Amino acid sequence: MVYGLGVILLVVLLGPVMFEPIGQNIEVFFLVVGAVASAISGQWGRELLRAAMTEPIALTIAVLVFGVVVRMVRPWLDRGVERLVKIVEPRWIYFGLIIALGLLSSVITAVIAALVLVEAIALLKLDRRSEIAAVVLACFAIGLGAALTPVGEPLGTIAIAALKTDFWYLARLLGPLVVVGIAIVGVLSLFLPAKYGHSLKADAHTENWSEIFIRAGKVYLFVAGLVGLSWGLRPLVDIYIRQLPQGVLFWLNSISAVVDNATLTAAEIGPSLSVAQQRGVLMGLLISGGMLIPGNIPNIVAAQRLGISSREWARVGLVAGFPLMALCFGALYLMA
Repeated sequence: MVYGLGVILLVVLLGPVMFEPIGQNIEVFFLVVGAVASAISGQWGRELLRAAMTEPIALTIAVLVFGVVVRMVRPWLDRGVERLVKIVEPRWIYFGLIIALGLLSSVITAVIAALVLVEAIALLKLDRRSEIAAVVLACFAIGLGAALTPVGEPLGTIAIAALKTDFWYLARLLGPLVVVGIAIVGVLSLFLPAKYGHSLKADAHTENWSEIFIRAGKVYLFVAGLVGLSWGLRPLVDIYIRQLPQGVLFWLNSISAVVDNATLTAAEIGPSLSVAQQRGVLMGLLISGGMLIPGNIPNIVAAQRLGISSREWARVGLVAGFPLMALCFGALYLMA
């Protein structure tokens, strides 16, 4: 069983990175591997099916509701940003966006926060270097903040489901670290370049209703598959992951830069981990998830809409990410 689950874990980590068709059909891929993993580990049954059907509901509804709201208020949003640009210096707009979206992303979801970010940044009409830096830092903040509730992003949904705990558990576990992290990223944005020039171009079309509903459906399938994967890989967590100290788990999860952090959450989080181990795993995933495009959902959304290449993202993400990792590691050490 352990060897079979090990093979599945390798397929999960490498498949979406190495094979483009998997990346394009990631929801179906996770449904399949989640079902196979749970069957191998003996977890398949009525209880798992109930969890896979119910756990994605809250996040899916949040994505759908706020997608509809953003679609309806889009004209007012555009006009508001245009007026703001005329009276506020760009770097203070960066700062405000990063703090606001970072703190709100756990409520409005990371996907919607990233879409709002993209439209707002594009309207600033700054040069490419300035916009890329602002977008990358903002996605760090969104990724951090969205993890505080299970409706913010799949990582939170999967963590709460795996730990079988209450809605606000992640806010209690990670809240102080996340809020300080968002504040640090916001302060860093004040030192960014803010030059006008040829801006990145967000996709000009307004989303139609079918796109909004399809996105919500994909989120549901994605999270359902991750629930199955989390249940299926639980024996690996119990045997191996819980043996590792908090610091090792924290740095080990720097691979979240190249693998979506919700995937690693499904593979690593379980009730057998101590509170310190849970905190180390999740903070390692959250910070490193902002360093490269594949690491988190808001990165993917922003990069696709604004045409940011992997190399351009890495130039900012790696420079900002490793110092943030070091600071967080120091904080975890003091909290231990």
